[in-house]
Amino acid sequence: MAVRIRLRRTGRKNSPSYRIVVVDGRKPREGEYLESIGQYTPRGGENALNLLKDRASYWLDNGAQPSDTVRSLLRRAGVLKERHEARLAKKLAGAAVPVAEA
Repeated sequence: MAVRIRLRRTGRKNSPSYRIVVVDGRKPREGEYLESIGQYTPRGGENALNLLKDRASYWLDNGAQPSDTVRSLLRRAGVLKERHEARLAKKLAGAAVPVAEA
């Protein structure tokens, strides 16, 4: 099963809003989804993006692939940067060699 994180359109005509959902990649855009992890309102100004960062990280850790638009929203929310820094810190901590005192 290919799990995707993508947008699901809601809202009225000419006033779009989207839910950020985790879905089986074979399902249609308006089909059933596994979990809703946030909302995006393009015309919402500063409150345009509302995201559960811990759930987004959980699904990314378990192999979910974000769509291009959701990837840019995750970048804007700082989720991808936090994941990158955590991965880099783990790599650097594993490569660190203790200095022997003379």
